[in-house]
Amino acid sequence: MSKTIWVLIEIEDGKAARSSLEVLGKAAQLGRAEAIVLGSAAAQVAPTLGEYGAEKVYVHEDATYDNYLTLPAVDTISELLKQHQPALLMLATTYDLRDIAARLNVRNNMGLVTDATDLTFDGDTVQVTVPWGGENVVTATLPQQGTGIVLTRPKAFGVEQFAGRTAEIETLNPSLNAESQQIKILDRVELPSEGPALEDASVIVSGGRGLGKAENFHLVEELAAALGGAAGATRAIVDAGWLPYSYQVGQTGKTVKPTLYIACGISGAIQHLAGMKGSKYIVAINKDEHAPIFSVADLGVVGDALTILPQLTQEVKRRKAH
Repeated sequence: MSKTIWVLIEIEDGKAARSSLEVLGKAAQLGRAEAIVLGSAAAQVAPTLGEYGAEKVYVHEDATYDNYLTLPAVDTISELLKQHQPALLMLATTYDLRDIAARLNVRNNMGLVTDATDLTFDGDTVQVTVPWGGENVVTATLPQQGTGIVLTRPKAFGVEQFAGRTAEIETLNPSLNAESQQIKILDRVELPSEGPALEDASVIVSGGRGLGKAENFHLVEELAAALGGAAGATRAIVDAGWLPYSYQVGQTGKTVKPTLYIACGISGAIQHLAGMKGSKYIVAINKDEHAPIFSVADLGVVGDALTILPQLTQEVKRRKAH
């Protein structure tokens, strides 16, 4: 008998977020996938989820979930858990879903594993693969009793298509607690960006301490723009205040899997490698020929990024012009 696995779907711009669809596809591979969709666009998103693996979708269309912090969602899912007991609740790792997972864990005394890159069932036990220290992995085990929670690492799975599948829709009618609506979201601000989002870019050019100072980061941005890609950064220069956190690639930043990743002045700390080593091709530019980044690079250039980057950008522009 297949296990029932719930997936909480996050909505972006009126559609199911790609990160949630990745998780839904993995859930469908493991057992019977059921989705939960909450928010003002829930009713329009729900019918689309069958083709991504859902066999059933729990829906509550209410703007409360959009206008307040995560507690209303925690209330609704906790109420649903009293009526059903799936083997697993899976969520993508995003700001809101991470908060929801933590609150559900505490409120309902559930087991929780974060940063998962794979998972399997061994009888009634869930075996979860979690990266540790960049190169190593450990296997975490969720208890056999009750529902476990797993937060998955971004880009760990692809989006799966299930042609012809139609999901059963169940409309929820939860009693939303007024006490959970104390913190209202007043505004949402989207940072302007001329290129693709870092997580979605097929080409990423990232900079590190080897650039010397913040004023030199424009060299990274110019090459990224010439290649039609996005600019990224290491934690070191984000912590130094050169750039906002939205640029950070690594274990504590964004996990990316572009076709081409160009690392400029990046030594290759394991925390950074954990966020980009899934790239199809990696090019490293560094003055230190012994830098760890070269161990994962498909092409290594020993030299000063400050000299090489302008030349590379100029050559890319020249070739694109012909």
